[in-house]
Amino acid sequence: MQKNMKKIITTILLAVVMASLPMLSWAVDEPKTVEQKQEEDKVTGEVAASVFSAYIWRGQELTRHSAVIQPSITASYKGFTANVWGNLDTRPYGAADQKYSSNFTETDVTLSYSRKFGIVQAGAGYIYYSLAAPAPGGADLPDSQEIFVSLGLDTILTPTLTVYKEIDHYRQWYATFGISHTFALHEKAGLKLAATASYLLSTDETTYAKYDSDSLATADKFNNFHDGTATISLPLTVYKSLTVTPAVSYVFPLSDDARYEMKARGLQGTANPSDRDSAYLYGGVTLSFTF
Repeated sequence: MQKNMKKIITTILLAVVMASLPMLSWAVDEPKTVEQKQEEDKVTGEVAASVFSAYIWRGQELTRHSAVIQPSITASYKGFTANVWGNLDTRPYGAADQKYSSNFTETDVTLSYSRKFGIVQAGAGYIYYSLAAPAPGGADLPDSQEIFVSLGLDTILTPTLTVYKEIDHYRQWYATFGISHTFALHEKAGLKLAATASYLLSTDETTYAKYDSDSLATADKFNNFHDGTATISLPLTVYKSLTVTPAVSYVFPLSDDARYEMKARGLQGTANPSDRDSAYLYGGVTLSFTF
């Protein structure tokens, strides 16, 4: 199933790239209408809260057998955006089935700027990851900082490339290429299909090593395709600016190196890391209010 999924996504990504190349010549500034200028002078934003059956980040299993609650708030003004996001693990995992109380494991702050040039959307930003211990009473993990740039096309499947550079502790480059499309089912409902593929280049084998076939760390740096994600969601506008979005995601490795690494970083309580999972299916719902 994983091989078929990878073939399908790879084919779609190649088709999108080929279809998008002729449209790059359209990427020029267009005169803005009065309405567009008035919209830019307004502060817009979103308040949201999600509940998911797992927290999987860049192919890493960060929770197991527990629901997570993820609140966020976003504000934008004239292309500048600020976001604060958090993760609450309602039942932190213990390999020996320890009983831990809920724990707020992560708070992220993102600052970014984006601008549109015709059909091209370009952006750049900075993320600070404040990381707590996975379970109450444990030692906090080292915090992380990233800078990133993104480039997207306002065309079929909305192809978007984003490149992240970690500049603090976990020295690495991480690039994602994503596509998505929403099918209108009703004036207040849609079906959104999305897929991403990523590549990870480590610049420090001590914080992000390559793993062998037994999922044991080597002295080499990771340098290969990493994780892919396929997501199906159903945005439903329940009242004006209030939206409920159920979603299901499937995360899987895009290379053998990624499979070994994702197993090694998994949480399944087994003496042999190679017996752990390397693909994850999870779901949940997001409630959001835009202003």
